[in-house]
Amino acid sequence: MRPAPPLLDGLAISASFLCLVHCLALPLVIAALPALASLLDVPESFHVWMLAIAVPLSGLAIGLGWRRHGRIVPVILALAGLALMSWGALGGFAPGVETALTTLGGLCLAGGHIRNWRLGAAHRHCADEA
Repeated sequence: MRPAPPLLDGLAISASFLCLVHCLALPLVIAALPALASLLDVPESFHVWMLAIAVPLSGLAIGLGWRRHGRIVPVILALAGLALMSWGALGGFAPGVETALTTLGGLCLAGGHIRNWRLGAAHRHCADEA
């Protein structure tokens, strides 16, 4: 079986990082610069769209990695991250709780992708030596 390209994990890590920046920086920018609040109005559907991107991309990247290296830790981290992100985005919580859940979820998801990437690289290295 051909190893999956690390590009998928790279894209997923980038998406998780962008989500993290959005969750942490945007509220601070809006709080610090009230004049920008009306210009940076993010629609409620933003989180649904982000989930619509994160779920299939992460599922594909983590799934291909699992088939390659057979380790369950990245799968568990990714599923926990997606669950927290979904719960935060769709749970109807107050903004602070929503931010905390989606941020924690994004960190878990990014951690799963980083672990997946490292395990895949180690697996490719071992395969090259054989």
